[in-house]
Amino acid sequence: MAMIIKPASFKGLFFMTSTTLIILKVIFFFVTYIPSNLMMTHEHDDHHFDLNPPFDRSSEIFINPDPVSILSQYEDAVRVLHEEDSGGRLREVVHEGGQRSAGDSTFSKVNPLEVKEVYHEKDIFLDNYQQMNKSLKIYIYPHTKTDPFANIFLPDNHGSPGGNYASESYFKIALSMSHFVTQDPSKADLFFLPFSIASMRHDKRIGVGGIKTFIKDYIFNISHKYPFWNRTGGADHFYVACHSIGRTAMEKAPEIRINAIQVVCSSSYFLQGYTAHKDASIPQIWPRPGVRPTRHPSKRETLAFYAGAMNSRVRESLVKTWINDSEIRVHQNRLKTPYSESLLGSKFCIHAKGFEVNTARIGDAIYYGCVPVVLADHYDLPFGDVLNWNSFSVVVSTEDIAFLKKILNRIVESDEYMKLHKNVVQVQKHFQWHEVPVDFDTFYMVMYELWVRRSCIRIHSLN
Repeated sequence: MAMIIKPASFKGLFFMTSTTLIILKVIFFFVTYIPSNLMMTHEHDDHHFDLNPPFDRSSEIFINPDPVSILSQYEDAVRVLHEEDSGGRLREVVHEGGQRSAGDSTFSKVNPLEVKEVYHEKDIFLDNYQQMNKSLKIYIYPHTKTDPFANIFLPDNHGSPGGNYASESYFKIALSMSHFVTQDPSKADLFFLPFSIASMRHDKRIGVGGIKTFIKDYIFNISHKYPFWNRTGGADHFYVACHSIGRTAMEKAPEIRINAIQVVCSSSYFLQGYTAHKDASIPQIWPRPGVRPTRHPSKRETLAFYAGAMNSRVRESLVKTWINDSEIRVHQNRLKTPYSESLLGSKFCIHAKGFEVNTARIGDAIYYGCVPVVLADHYDLPFGDVLNWNSFSVVVSTEDIAFLKKILNRIVESDEYMKLHKNVVQVQKHFQWHEVPVDFDTFYMVMYELWVRRSCIRIHSLN
């Protein structure tokens, strides 16, 4: 027998459904909105990110090959930092977990116009930076020039690494020559696994297909030859990788992915193998010789610029939406001419997610004084423990591509663009490599990120 539903039943059902939705919305309002405002009122109580050392190291002996030079450089750099921000009181802008994520930074959720300070808390950063510079010690697993795979493990001090993966090589070179290295593993806070993913990729004996097995064998060897890995399961070990292969290279050595600190150029929350807050992001940049080119904001006539291969839905959506616009200039292929003029002539430079999320375009934008527009959800931005990205960039959800022009014009018309540009210039020093590292440059900022992540429990014995 068929069941007949009267029209009145639909009315009753609609009424009950509507009533239920209203009740749920009211409950959602009280559960989310009111507590969030209460948390904002007590921001410094609930979200204070204390980077102070978890134990006192003041009694430790600091051995510095040139302590006078290092101390002088540090004091000069600190003085410059203080002078840059001497005009007003610092405002702490700290987010849950102390990290900055692009996924938490859509225009509708976080208003970049209200943010003024480059650092979450400069005083804490400077105090901890000083402690890091004096106390952090790294033990590098030793390899000799006669090692069959010396090209994989040893820094290449003779060549000048370039391309998108240069940060991996420059970090290894800088660390090997730094005062952070100790030959006494009992004094080490962290242990560096010096293998190079990029070098393995080009080594015909290994190749892309052999990287996973090579790393598995390497961890097996050091865990049997040395006692350090087994004491913590690798939690006080780290490696650096910029190539995208690095995120799948640990599949046969899951203990590295789970326990060790991975310093990578592609740091999306949804990329396989990356663990936010445990792992860290390193900018995908390289040294640029000569004087950095500059152009006053008033001379930057293009609102926004983008060019790149169409290798993701985000990029395809961006180009499809704005390909014929006169203010937002997008190109569906890489430019055949140098990017420098387009970067210098634009107020905003768009970084859109491709096959993965990396920082090469962000580094370019910052170098040329162009305010980065990060168009990639759930992205762990470099140095997020220290830098407040909302103060010098615009992070836009990929869902808001259609509103991009409105968002950017609003910033320009309110004169907040000038503040963003000024802050871009202020952070340029953090996104730069030097042949000899300079305080607060990329090398030192990565070392600070490692110092923040070091184990709270220091093992003094080598049982």
